Formats: sequence, C-alpha cells, structure tokens
Amino acid sequence: MSDRPSGEHGPASSAAYLAPEEEIRLVELWNIVWAGKWQIIGITFVFAVASVIYALTAKEWYRAEVLLAPAERTDVSSLPGQLGGLAALAGVNVGGGDSVEAIATLLSRDFAGNFITDLNLIPVLFADDWDADNQRWISDDPDAVPDIRDAIRTFHEDILRVDEDRGSGLVTVAVEWTDPDEAAAWAGVLVERLNAELRARTLREAEANVAYLQEEMQKTNVVTLQQAVGRLVESELQKLMLARGTKEFAFRIIDPAQPPDRRVRPKRSLIVVVGTFFGGVLSLIWVFLAQALRSPDPAVTR
Repeated sequence: MSDRPSGEHGPASSAAYLAPEEEIRLVELWNIVWAGKWQIIGITFVFAVASVIYALTAKEWYRAEVLLAPAERTDVSSLPGQLGGLAALAGVNVGGGDSVEAIATLLSRDFAGNFITDLNLIPVLFADDWDADNQRWISDDPDAVPDIRDAIRTFHEDILRVDEDRGSGLVTVAVEWTDPDEAAAWAGVLVERLNAELRARTLREAEANVAYLQEEMQKTNVVTLQQAVGRLVESELQKLMLARGTKEFAFRIIDPAQPPDRRVRPKRSLIVVVGTFFGGVLSLIWVFLAQALRSPDPAVTR
C-alpha cells in the first residue's frame, strides 16, 4: 500500500530495488565483451602462439643428482674425562668430519670459484658472450665481460642445488645445466673435489694436532697425562691413515649421478597455459579500457 511507512521492510525493499540495477550492469558488461570479442580472441591467440613458440625454443635444462650419506665420525665428547678435554683443546675430532661443515664448504664462494677456475667454466657459463671460434669475448668492453664473481653468482643461483634430509642425514647434490652429460659430470666432480678438499684439510689439522700433542707430552712428567696424550696421538695417527686411505672422506656416494633423459625446465604445458591466461586477462582489460575512453556515458563507465 502507498500509505505504508517508508521504513517498513527497508532492507528487503532495497535488495529488491538493487537487483535490476545489478542485472543491467552485468548485461552492459557482457555487451562490452561481446562487442570486443574479436579483439579478445585476437590478443589471446597472439599470446597463446607466443607462449607455444617460447616453450618450444627455450633452452632445455636437465638435473643430475648425487645422493650422499655422511661418513661416520667420532666426536671428542665420546672420549673419557681428561682425554676428551685435552682433545677438545687440541682441536681433535676423529672421523670423517661434520656434514654441516661439508655442506657449508660445498656452498662457499671459494669452493665454487676454484671449481669454475680449474675447469675453465666461465666461457661455458656465458656461452652467449663467448666467441668459440676466435677464443675471445664478443664484447671489447671490460665492464661487459663476465668475471669470476659473475660466474660464482650464476653457479649458485642457477646451477647448484644442495638439499639435506634432516631426518636421515642424506644429502642430495644436484646440478642443473643445459647439457645432461655435463650436468652429471659436474655433479660427480663436485663431490669428488669436496671429499678431497675436506680430506686435505683434515690431514693438515691432524698433522698440526700431532705436533701439538707431542710438544705437550714433552712438557709434562705426569705419567697418567703422558698416557692420555699418547692415546690422543695414536687417535690422530689413525685419523691420518684414514684420511690418506679414504677417498669418500666426508660423504659416501649412495647413488652416483647419471645423465638425465628428462628436462626439468622449461615446463612447456605450464608456460602455454599461463601465457594464454595472461593474454585473455590482458585482452579483457584492453577492451574495457578502450570502451571507457570512448564512452562518456556514466551508465557505461561506472
């Protein structure tokens, strides 16, 4: 009735009033989309084709993995009483070493720099900037020529992957590269060089420990202390023999690297889907923006 108070059933009346307006707005939007359907189809098609071309022409990257297990070690805390304290003072740690130290060494800039330099990988990592026929860099600008710092950054960001399973202690060293044979070879060489580096470091430390302990033995006349130092010297000599005779010093290879036969990137299907979707969204934005610039009618642009 017309004489019903205006506030009665206010929300319901507002909802009933807004429904036709919303319906009109959706119809207007649909009309805009329908009017620009060929633009939408065209832009989306262009992006889809470009995505397919990129997915088919992009460099293929392969991932070679080495599965490692930390070598067993004996911590100084397991040595009894005074012997353990003197061992800690001397820096003695019997066995293969700490996996944390090994992984830190593997991820260090110094280790990567030596690996890249010894294998002369800078021209390989920056092949697009290298003239292989003339064995020189394409650019004569010194600032444009990549150096060892650029190579280390690329190696750590794009090529080397190290993953440790905290539960089992297993470590996976992976190399991602465009050549599957080189990826597998690099992964194997990295582990070999890591074991050699830590073995050489342990040998230096053990030799220094033996010299220190022998010096301490000569300084004391206490028989029990001399016996304790003697046992430590014996442990260090065993450590020296172990390091010299064991190639897999820090890590034991459980599963060596094999040249992969499947790429890890580019993910072609994902590239095409994302590229096509992006083209569709961009085409809709283009059509609505063009309509808004053409029409001053508030009913259309609001």
